[in-house]
Amino acid sequence: MFSPELIAQLATELNHSEQTRVQVEHFSKRYPGMTVEDGYAISRAWVKMKFAEGRVARGHKIGLTSRAMQISSQIDSPDYGTLLDDMFFEPGNIPAARFIAPRVEVELAFVLKKKLEGRNITVDDVLNATDYVQPAIEIIDARIEQFDRHSKAMRKVQDTISDNAANAGIVLGGKQMSPREVDLPWVGAILRQNGAVEETGLAAGVQGHPAIGVAWLAMKLSAWGECLEAGEVVLAGSFTRPVVAKTGDVFDTDYGPLGRFEFKFT
Repeated sequence: MFSPELIAQLATELNHSEQTRVQVEHFSKRYPGMTVEDGYAISRAWVKMKFAEGRVARGHKIGLTSRAMQISSQIDSPDYGTLLDDMFFEPGNIPAARFIAPRVEVELAFVLKKKLEGRNITVDDVLNATDYVQPAIEIIDARIEQFDRHSKAMRKVQDTISDNAANAGIVLGGKQMSPREVDLPWVGAILRQNGAVEETGLAAGVQGHPAIGVAWLAMKLSAWGECLEAGEVVLAGSFTRPVVAKTGDVFDTDYGPLGRFEFKFT
């Protein structure tokens, strides 16, 4: 395990990278013995810095939920990060200057009405604890280089985890629906970028059912003595590949019966 001093140093690097929009090199390259646990320790230290700056936690995101992404990252489980209050955007204009290398992913958000805690949580438990589900776009970013500036090697999952699971923004739109009124695995979406269809997908791509990841996260947090609280927003995981966004890009997200919304990076 990394020392507390090293964890604090690397968390500070991430905070500085976000503020200056200058990426840092892979932690896993600089410290070859880095573990997944080290990554979470760095992420949590960075989030604590955010709290000290006045930010407030509003929920969590789950990443690496698809089998293809897990294989490419050489892991067998998802990862997670913290959603902060300044990451939430309405459909419309999104300030591109907030990000370094933004990409967008199509997801479902679960908004909880009851606490979810413990080590044995089922899909039914998640559905019972959910107030509503809503279409969502996650904006992911990279404070740590995605590809090493020298070797062009892709960053490792330890790097992504330490970078708050690449978390940067969330856009909520469309309809708020009871989770029991929707066949969640069959929720589909079309993502258009500047009028062209870039991605389509079904929520079944998220481990077969998007609530599975929410249950996993609640059980994962129990190891830290934590839980998912009533009122929190949980991004259940992307069911499309990430699409690169740049200033001026207009995205149109169509979830069919769950609604449609548009946003632009300005």
